[in-house]
Amino acid sequence: MVGVLAVQGAVASHRRAFAALGVATTEVRSPADLAGLDAVVLPGGESTTMWHLLGTTGLREPLAQALAAGLPALGTCAGMILLGRDLEAGRHDQGTLGVLDVVVRRNAFGRQTESFEAPLAVAGLAPGATGTPEAFPGVFIRAPVVAEAGPGVEILARVGAEVVAVRQGAVVATAFHPELTTDTRVHELFLTAAGLRGPAPAAGTSASTSTGTSGTATP
Repeated sequence: MVGVLAVQGAVASHRRAFAALGVATTEVRSPADLAGLDAVVLPGGESTTMWHLLGTTGLREPLAQALAAGLPALGTCAGMILLGRDLEAGRHDQGTLGVLDVVVRRNAFGRQTESFEAPLAVAGLAPGATGTPEAFPGVFIRAPVVAEAGPGVEILARVGAEVVAVRQGAVVATAFHPELTTDTRVHELFLTAAGLRGPAPAAGTSASTSTGTSGTATP
């Protein structure tokens, strides 16, 4: 059972992606909803609003404790911001859950009007629908980037020099919105990282998972 944080953001899109993979999901709106979960998703949305609502719903501390205890997590866009240990260009009233050893920079590519799409080489993805190592369709909407990554963090993808996808153990975070595409391979990658699905076939991309380099795309 995968819980999708449902205080704000692209909840339904994530649930559709997991449904396409035959994985059951439930919405997480209160601390009680964390019980029995095998993994949790922090979706894209507005990170300051999500942080505030985590406080007003009483979810902030229980979620942080569950993550610290090893609950696998997928964070996309705003979810990446919430998972990080520190934040650049954040608001004074905004914090993070500190589970992922990265510093995240908000709105790194500019405003809403500067949102873009770019094909990405993402390390660890299964081949695409044609059976070949296709690029992943990255959808970037007021997207963050990883400004700094700790030694235990695996870099999965970049746009130019900017890090836009990472993994640390059973935690996967992307600056882009995989849930806004019909390509479920990032969700599959997460299920594998979480130990909920067997290893995917080799992707055969040029991305490196251990040296801090990856395939690139340019907005």
